[in-house]
Amino acid sequence: MEKNDYVVIDAEGAVLGRLGTATAKMLLSGKKVAVINAEKAVITGNWKNTLGKYKTRRGLQEKENPEHSPKWPRRPDFLVKRIVRGMLPYRKPSGKEAYKRLTVFIGVPEELNGAKPIDIKIKGTKEVYSKYSTVNEIAGMLGYKIK
Repeated sequence: MEKNDYVVIDAEGAVLGRLGTATAKMLLSGKKVAVINAEKAVITGNWKNTLGKYKTRRGLQEKENPEHSPKWPRRPDFLVKRIVRGMLPYRKPSGKEAYKRLTVFIGVPEELNGAKPIDIKIKGTKEVYSKYSTVNEIAGMLGYKIK
């Protein structure tokens, strides 16, 4: 993995839905995207409602064959990757190829330490929203052991 191959996006303080749509557009245009600081992305809204929504999604099971049920991760990086996957046409070949070009990291890895993240034109959280929680907090409440 080289710095020059990837478009680096810093998720710190970015609204997760807006970050996901920008990332999905880049992936569909053929770029390789690396998202760093995934645990610091922000989910807007009351944290109790957000937590309830993700707990409900994790608890969904097909009655006949529970192994065919949708999988929702607890880890912050996998959670962000799963949310971006929902914004791609994943069942089509173009969506699967785009999804393979996505890499998500907790923190900043050594390979991308000197890379400069691009600035995505999305609204910030603190001046727009009054209630929000980070992906790390939600993942911790879902059962992920925060290190």
